[in-house]
Amino acid sequence: MRAIFRRTAIGVAFVVLVLALGTLIPRGEAGGDADVGAGSGAQRTILVLSNAIHTDIALPLNAETRAAFGFVASAGLPIERPDAEWLVLGWGGETFYVRTPTWSDLEVMPVVQSVLGDRSVMHVELAGRIDPAAPHVTPLVLSPERYADLVDAIMASFEDDPSGAPALLPVPGYGAFDRFYEARGGFQVLFGCNTWTGQMLREAGIATGLWTPLPFLLGASLAIHN
Repeated sequence: MRAIFRRTAIGVAFVVLVLALGTLIPRGEAGGDADVGAGSGAQRTILVLSNAIHTDIALPLNAETRAAFGFVASAGLPIERPDAEWLVLGWGGETFYVRTPTWSDLEVMPVVQSVLGDRSVMHVELAGRIDPAAPHVTPLVLSPERYADLVDAIMASFEDDPSGAPALLPVPGYGAFDRFYEARGGFQVLFGCNTWTGQMLREAGIATGLWTPLPFLLGASLAIHN
């Protein structure tokens, strides 16, 4: 029994060490073009939205964003609505993402599929006002050039259909104002939605930790390295 306890303790300590190093070791441009929680002039403020297991990136629905993501209108998303303030985008495993709109919908098989590996999808949602001071929200400020880099990186995450447009997934969204699209790359729980968010932020010049598979690790690395 003592030997089992010792091995368990060593295993837990190793996992904690790996997660700590993944958060503390920076990847990207530390101290680059992004500032946490401020904004002025022509700069663009984006939001990182998080819950217990997942992160999304919210882009301001200005003319630039509407032009880049105008394809969602053909899927029935009213991107030109004046009360739509944010375009929320996330990447994840198809089975879990599509079948788990709320915690009450959680099932065993989507979780198993996430662990074993799954196809990836992009989730796109229109949102109204989001309080940037809310506990689950991290504002980040980008220069126009870095914002364009972020938009390009997110667009490159969509898989195209034969016509060259992002491929709409033929499944219902969670409601009237969201849709799923096919995405590039395979999903695996150790390199999933939160590592995708970190990768997108690094494309925009925002430093993150080397490996941040959980939302609170990504948030901690943003605070440390920016």
